[in-house]
Amino acid sequence: MKEIKMELKNGHFMEKNKKSTKKQKSTFWAYVLWLIGGLVGAHHIYLERDAQAFVYFSTFGGYFGIGWLRDIYRIPSYVRDINEDPSFVNDFKQKVRNNRKPPFSTVRFVTENAVAYLWAEIFRNAIPGDEIYGINFRYLLILTPLVVALGVWTIGNIGREQGSIWIALCSAYLLYPTLTYIGDDNMWVFLMVVAASLSFDTFSKQWRLKPRKRRNIVQRIFYIGLAASFYTFLLGSYLYFNAVVTDSEGEEIKLSEAIQHFLTSPIWLDLKASLEATWNQAKYQGFWATWAQLIDLTDPRGEINAYKILGLSQTATQAEVTSRWRALSRDNHPDKIKGTEEERRQAQEKFMEIQQAYEILSKAKNRRQRRNRKSDES
Repeated sequence: MKEIKMELKNGHFMEKNKKSTKKQKSTFWAYVLWLIGGLVGAHHIYLERDAQAFVYFSTFGGYFGIGWLRDIYRIPSYVRDINEDPSFVNDFKQKVRNNRKPPFSTVRFVTENAVAYLWAEIFRNAIPGDEIYGINFRYLLILTPLVVALGVWTIGNIGREQGSIWIALCSAYLLYPTLTYIGDDNMWVFLMVVAASLSFDTFSKQWRLKPRKRRNIVQRIFYIGLAASFYTFLLGSYLYFNAVVTDSEGEEIKLSEAIQHFLTSPIWLDLKASLEATWNQAKYQGFWATWAQLIDLTDPRGEINAYKILGLSQTATQAEVTSRWRALSRDNHPDKIKGTEEERRQAQEKFMEIQQAYEILSKAKNRRQRRNRKSDES
């Protein structure tokens, strides 16, 4: 405890009268970035919490959005931390005086386990199952404990806590040989994760009493980009070599093969032809004219569907529409149905559908007539 007090006394936390030259961070902009790019850690990059930013990027928003939602009330604390707000610093010093080492945190411990397990599973699944150019990459599985330790260590070093990776790494590798006896890969990884987390929290973690070494924005972006690129590479490797989809018969097909077959399927070729035709039309007629036609094709007023319900083409006259409506209304009137309750319900729905279609086309006719009158008057 005496050493901790000396660190506090000699460290930057006690520099009350020294004017900080560091630009203060804004809570407002932190929330803006949280809203716009929080799922990939944009607000943490702004607050110089680069490790936490990468965790958000790699776990899809703090483990599928959980951390992102939690930051709604955590952001003010993060801002006070980076700005070295006096009240925040005093609270931190009091925690250090009361506790020789950081107390156990359920949230941090669970996060260590969750992130380490996810990273390990992604790494394991990214290794090709078959030989590539005669090279067997399955030997890379020996690095799984290292990935587990990195996950635990990364979470353990976020904020005002820190610790060495070596104890977690040794604990994970001690359990590596147990795969032969356990047999279940998932349980094997889980046990390594728990062992690494427990050992890190018990023997390694301590207070971060000195500020982190400051890096300029170029260095920070480089390291974050490097980590993100490697993580994306692992995901890409998994999707290309090992990811599968299941067809209607329950047979598993490699995702890469399924995509190749999709690109030669009739549905894709038709869609591709439609997109090319739309692009060519936009080049000759202009974007807005083409956009207007696309909007019309979506049938925003329901007229195309109404013609379909009445069994008429879109060139039918109003007299044909009225005649067809009367015939269908007469043939599908619910009072004529003497069947079961389900049959009468279906007849009622069909009758109402016919009435709605006729109403839509009648309104369209009146709308066109008003527009034509205005054009004649002008």
